[in-house]
Amino acid sequence: MRRAISLLASTALFGALPCYADCLDDAAAFQHVSTQLVHAIAQHESGMRANAVNVNSNGTEDIGLMQVNTSWLPTLARYGIGRQHLFDACVNAYVGTWILASNIKRFGPTWKAVGAYNAASGSRQLVYANAIYRRLQRQGH
Repeated sequence: MRRAISLLASTALFGALPCYADCLDDAAAFQHVSTQLVHAIAQHESGMRANAVNVNSNGTEDIGLMQVNTSWLPTLARYGIGRQHLFDACVNAYVGTWILASNIKRFGPTWKAVGAYNAASGSRQLVYANAIYRRLQRQGH
């Protein structure tokens, strides 16, 4: 993962980011995560908008396509990724999918892992996971 994120960050810095047909699909394939799930999360989080920003009540921000929270910035800095990189749809797709994959590794392939993408508390995880489940159902997945 470190190599993929570093490559995306470095190419984004120099303006030579490869043109992907679908960065979400590429990120999902790279992390071995369901493409339908990754698309559902991106649709739910940002409406598929790379420039989306949400300011949370605790002062953190959710940025970009998959609404990556700024609390991840210290960890992402180790890979050369800063706040501005998260506005690149491909970087954001890879980072968001990496976070999701990390949750799946931690909690297993469960709805808790999906809920943990958005929330720390169990009750909020359940609400989020249910919203993603309903979105997947509407999409026929």
